[in-house]
Amino acid sequence: MQLMMFLGNDMIDSVPVQMNQLSLPGYLGRFKRVLKEKHADLIRESGTPPEFLVVDPQPAKKYTN
Repeated sequence: MQLMMFLGNDMIDSVPVQMNQLSLPGYLGRFKRVLKEKHADLIRESGTPPEFLVVDPQPAKKYTN
């Protein structure tokens, strides 16, 4: 699983996260804070708040009957 940070339509950065840890309070927040600090100048320049998305980068498996 990956936590991805977007500014508008542009993906800025991503970090790996553990799927079994997602339900723990503050788990994703820690990564979001790190990404916001790392890219603070870019966020300030864009004038838009970052958006975050958790995705599984593995391609979907096709099942046939």
